[in-house]
Amino acid sequence: QVQLVESGGGLVQPGGSLRLSCAAPRSIFSISVMGWYRQAPGKQRELVGDIDTGGGTNYADSVRGRFTITRDNAKNTVYLQMNSLEPEDTAVYYCNARVPYSSINSWGQGTQVTVSS
Repeated sequence: QVQLVESGGGLVQPGGSLRLSCAAPRSIFSISVMGWYRQAPGKQRELVGDIDTGGGTNYADSVRGRFTITRDNAKNTVYLQMNSLEPEDTAVYYCNARVPYSSINSWGQGTQVTVSS
């Protein structure tokens, strides 16, 4: 199991911004598709977006244009920049590292994001 360490959650007002970070071991990070998922109370975990090793990104329709995923290969860290946050974005956010064509599929511990006035 690969250890992913997340940080950056918290409470923010509607319209505000937050940035989440997720660090992974170098040996895994360089070959992984890094993703962000979220799970709201009473709902299934859903993909927010992901970024491949070449920097290509994919986003859920609900966050496209507001959220941005980037990766810093020198720091083995992936970021989720969240702007124009809405109460509907309230959830526990999880980092994921997936190595294509392998059994490696690891999760972070989750970080709470609450959007409320």
